[in-house]
Amino acid sequence: MKIGKRDTSDRIFIIAEIGNNHEGDFSLAIEMVQMAAEAGADAVKFQTIVPTRLVSEADEKRVRQLTRFQFNPNQFEELSQQAEASGLAFISTPFDLEVVEFLNPLVCAFKIASGDNDFWPLIDRVTQTGKPLIVSMGLGQAGNAQAMIDFVEKSAKKHDRQVPEIALLHCVVSYPTPPEQAGIVGVTRLAQSGLTVGYSDHTMGTRAVELAVAAGARVIEKHFTIDKNYSDFRDHQLSADPKEFATLVKSIREIEMIIGDEDVIVQTCEADNETLMRRSIAAKRNISVGEMIQEEDLCWLRPRTGLKPGEETVICGRRLTKAIVQGEAFTLTHFG
Repeated sequence: MKIGKRDTSDRIFIIAEIGNNHEGDFSLAIEMVQMAAEAGADAVKFQTIVPTRLVSEADEKRVRQLTRFQFNPNQFEELSQQAEASGLAFISTPFDLEVVEFLNPLVCAFKIASGDNDFWPLIDRVTQTGKPLIVSMGLGQAGNAQAMIDFVEKSAKKHDRQVPEIALLHCVVSYPTPPEQAGIVGVTRLAQSGLTVGYSDHTMGTRAVELAVAAGARVIEKHFTIDKNYSDFRDHQLSADPKEFATLVKSIREIEMIIGDEDVIVQTCEADNETLMRRSIAAKRNISVGEMIQEEDLCWLRPRTGLKPGEETVICGRRLTKAIVQGEAFTLTHFG
């Protein structure tokens, strides 16, 4: 799957989910983009929220908090520019239909939150952009992966657009997620869709992410903060700070190196050992010229310097034209 200039089939795509951990401090948001780049992220992700289009105006406390965290379109443009200057892909989660329009030229992909993976009008609007979709399949939606795929395909056809690429992310919507409920097996379940799969993490620490990579996740999203104790906003503690995120990136790169390339059958390091470890068909006794080879004359010894197991019929019943000593490997030169 191509996300910006990167391809998830080449290496795992790691997203630093800044989300709302900037708490409305734009200077901090800019600084966090730079920190994410220094920690080794491939992308940064924000959330684009117009409070009254997400929650009821009657929920005054929630509206006030979201308003405090809100950035305007010009600020998102600056964040996108900062990401590009830092060598990062820029992604955001739109939480209403209208923001998709101004985000479209700024992002290389759209993220759909778990709470909106059945918000079909939003998914339809994002599909119209043709940009890749990264969809968190939390809240028990892993079983509806095909419904998601079918909807996107129909939406693209309706709008006469090419079907965008989709990544489905295993996710548990709990902040934090208890480790015993992380359910990393969900990554392999989503892989049955045939699409790119990944993991959006809400656990404390990094172990769940590492296991998700081992399970086949090609897109990783981990919350990112400048300081786990920055405030009492819940996301900070379950986020990785710059040092922890850098350690996680290093761990992911090591794990994907150990997992290797499924197209490589024989590893370079073992190729030189093949001759030493394989057996040849060898003589069980000294055999003179003119004698006919019988099965009881054979043994199988290392290294492979002659005929290999399975080729016994090539020599059994034939007479030697060249003598062979006990333990010597048979070759066709022994038969003229």
